[in-house]
Amino acid sequence: MARLVINETKKLGTIEPEVYGHFSEHLGRCIYEGLYVGENSDIPNVNGMRKDVVDALKEMKLPVLRWPGGCFADEYHWKDGIGEKSKRKKMVNTHWGGVTEDNSFGTHEFMELCSQIGCKTYVNGNLGSGTVQEMSEWVEYMTFDGESHMSNLRKANGAEKAWKLDYFAVGNENWGCGGNMTPEYYGNEYRRYQTYLRQYDPNKPFVKVACGANSDDYDWTDKVMKVCFEKTQPEQHGFMDMISLHYYTMPEGWEPKVSATDFDADLYYKTLRGAYKTEELINRHVTMMDKYDPEKKIGLAVDEWGTWYLVEPGTNPGFLYQQNTVRDAMVAGISLNIFNKHCDRVKMACIAQLVNVLQSVILTDGDKMIKTPTYHVFHMYRHHQGAELVESSLSGIGQTGEGDVKVPEITESVSVKDGVITITICNLSMNEAKTLDMQLAEDKDYEVIEASVVGGQDPHDYNTFDDPNKVVEKAYDGIKKTAGNKFTLSLPAASVVEIRLK
Repeated sequence: MARLVINETKKLGTIEPEVYGHFSEHLGRCIYEGLYVGENSDIPNVNGMRKDVVDALKEMKLPVLRWPGGCFADEYHWKDGIGEKSKRKKMVNTHWGGVTEDNSFGTHEFMELCSQIGCKTYVNGNLGSGTVQEMSEWVEYMTFDGESHMSNLRKANGAEKAWKLDYFAVGNENWGCGGNMTPEYYGNEYRRYQTYLRQYDPNKPFVKVACGANSDDYDWTDKVMKVCFEKTQPEQHGFMDMISLHYYTMPEGWEPKVSATDFDADLYYKTLRGAYKTEELINRHVTMMDKYDPEKKIGLAVDEWGTWYLVEPGTNPGFLYQQNTVRDAMVAGISLNIFNKHCDRVKMACIAQLVNVLQSVILTDGDKMIKTPTYHVFHMYRHHQGAELVESSLSGIGQTGEGDVKVPEITESVSVKDGVITITICNLSMNEAKTLDMQLAEDKDYEVIEASVVGGQDPHDYNTFDDPNKVVEKAYDGIKKTAGNKFTLSLPAASVVEIRLK
């Protein structure tokens, strides 16, 4: 019999809210049409931001938003996106669709969006094609409240007070689209650039993020950590606060060949196996980090992750618009459980991307909006934000899959906050329900205060603009109490379940 044992008295660390972060790039219809429609749009908006989308993101409790890229970040020059919109410089988005970018969404608009959502700000600077001065002045423009040319320029553009910048990344994917650099070269460039990112308000410092590895490039992590963590003074712990990791679940390799909606059992399990590989990647990159930072002062930011399939038929291939099924909900549940259980190192994660691109939580079509199965998983898991991870372990579980493609039958993570225990469980089987006995350590009479499920239906199911509620978060009734601290769970096939006890 499969069994879950929870020791709610043994706390293992805090699950940072930023683990539930998101990513928005100037790519396809993520920014324009998805988040920003302009002040004169017929679509209801507040200062140009879509009201329906902002309201949904607030409900989901989005903690941090990364912008403007992505590959776009290393060809983005921030001064093109400030001032009167009719006079802003236009550019060609060479990475994504070759379309003209009019820069009507820039720094002021991003800060306005984050203010409306109520989330932290994560800005990605241009190392690939930008200069040290350009990056330094951007930080000054955003964060300096004193008298200077940059702060006066910000004020002239309508922002009297400096903004709160929470995270700043020095470049993006500089091993590839961000400059095709070697790790040693990037490490030294990072050291140089970050020197001039001044903390103008010591009471509101921002976190500096170094560009980390692509997937399983452990050599990049090793060499960048070596270059950037070298101590030049006894009290220093290096030049970075975080290092990133990018990993996409691509069932058939880097070139997308798989439909988001048309897949068989083999591809379903290959996708879940890809998501489960996140565990191995984190473990091995953390081993490299531990060589230089055994005290775990440097956080790991998995700031691009999610599924990547063929685009939907009839859409611009450079816009990366894909549907989102129960299979994607499973990937989200697996990944978030893994991030939770690595909260000692994983301090941020940003799924790609927020709206209309890759594994989106929201899709839009004109004035219509739908929440995807992935949205409902994030909404369900929001109770883990800021909670304490507690010890939990599974026994008696086997493998499920197709042929030689196997994954664990069940994954889980458990946290506690304000006296409430939140348990999230995934049954990875495509078509078999599973029974799970669950026991807590303390001899108390626990009561279920909330239980919900996403999935438990055909893994191919997804929401459309004509049928927006085919896959939603529903009440879960598969839990039976057998003693004060013991329960038996019936987990539907292909489902993500949340149970909250007090």
